[in-house]
Amino acid sequence: MWNQCEALTALQNYVKDVTNPNSPNFIKEEDRIATFDMDGTFVGELYPTYFEYNLLEYRVLDDPAYKDMAPEDVKETAQDIRDFVRKGTKLPDHFDMKHAYAAAKAYSGMTLAEFDNYVKSYAQQPANGFSGMTYGQSFYKPMLEVFDYLKDNGFTYYVVSGSDRFICRALVESIGIEPNRVIGMDVKLMSSNQGTEAGVDYTMSQKEDLVRTDELIIKNLKTNKVLQISQEIGKVPVLSFGNSSGDCAMHNYCMGNQKYRTATFMLVADDDVRDHADLAEGARREAKWHEAGYYIISMKNDFKTIYGEGVTKTDFIFQ
Repeated sequence: MWNQCEALTALQNYVKDVTNPNSPNFIKEEDRIATFDMDGTFVGELYPTYFEYNLLEYRVLDDPAYKDMAPEDVKETAQDIRDFVRKGTKLPDHFDMKHAYAAAKAYSGMTLAEFDNYVKSYAQQPANGFSGMTYGQSFYKPMLEVFDYLKDNGFTYYVVSGSDRFICRALVESIGIEPNRVIGMDVKLMSSNQGTEAGVDYTMSQKEDLVRTDELIIKNLKTNKVLQISQEIGKVPVLSFGNSSGDCAMHNYCMGNQKYRTATFMLVADDDVRDHADLAEGARREAKWHEAGYYIISMKNDFKTIYGEGVTKTDFIFQ
């Protein structure tokens, strides 16, 4: 599903080199670590924003089981998203953090199983702005081939996303990515009967569930991605894939690997025929990332298909 292109050739040449036992750049399998951002890297940025933003907007403004009890600051955040999408207003400064705090509150009290089901249920809705695809099917088909290619060549890959860890887990389960290979934004969890008692003092029973709280632990962007990779993987990646400035620190961490040859790739959303793209922003990003030493993946030029046959771009529909 790729056209022959510079990025694909660079990846293939890199993998052939580092998996060749006779190469001075050979990497043993246990150190073949690849990290992937999620939204906009192998999952579509639809509606036209992140899946977790869409989910919060629905939860707070449309879900009849929750919307009347949402706190005012959470409603304000959801309305920011709706106005951005429908009216083109600018999101407030540092909105990634505003959203993170609001999302922590919006799903507080859900067990992990309840939240998983909630995410998967919403993901079954038709993807706004497209025909023939649900949100849960909105994977870039060529990037899924990269996962298979790396697996076949002894690489272990991790999803390292700014989105909620448990949203990511719910979405990538369908493509066979195990939950322990997912790193993302985290909120504090607690046992369902724990109350105000500290976890170090409380012993969970066999019949309790783990429950989400409204306490944000970390928003997994920029250097926070590097910190989480170090803590959870314990090795410096040799390959890294992303699509935004939030991934640059992760790429630079990879390129700073002192032991092995590395390669980093940035995907540019530059196809406004098959997808919804900001061409001017894409051009700015491409120029900046070339200068940083990242390989560029062009959706327009490098992908034979984006979402697969039967999926077409449409206008956005608002209820």
